[in-house]
Amino acid sequence: MNAIAMPGYLEFIVAAFLLFGALVALIGSWGLAKLPDFYTRLHGPTKASTLGVGCILIGSLLFFSHQQGGVSFQEALVTIFLFATAPVSAHMMGKAALRRRLPGVARTRNMPDLSEE
Repeated sequence: MNAIAMPGYLEFIVAAFLLFGALVALIGSWGLAKLPDFYTRLHGPTKASTLGVGCILIGSLLFFSHQQGGVSFQEALVTIFLFATAPVSAHMMGKAALRRRLPGVARTRNMPDLSEE
């Protein structure tokens, strides 16, 4: 497949999405490793990393849509699937943690009282 020359503004937009997505995914991964308990750690992959990977996928969608001369359905489907499933999985993990009565750090706000049965 021969590469089609991209206009400068489109190269800038794709590069901006890729760089911003990589930076946000890095921050989300760092949060996953450094935050103190499960409840706060849950925000790293579900919020920051989802936004980061979503930006990378949007940059990829723009690039391949331009190269192929139409919408790249693979990237579009992966992006839609990512944004549809990440909040659901985060909610399910949070509910499972509450059911298992995982303790949180004292600084975590709005923690339910896990001592009562």
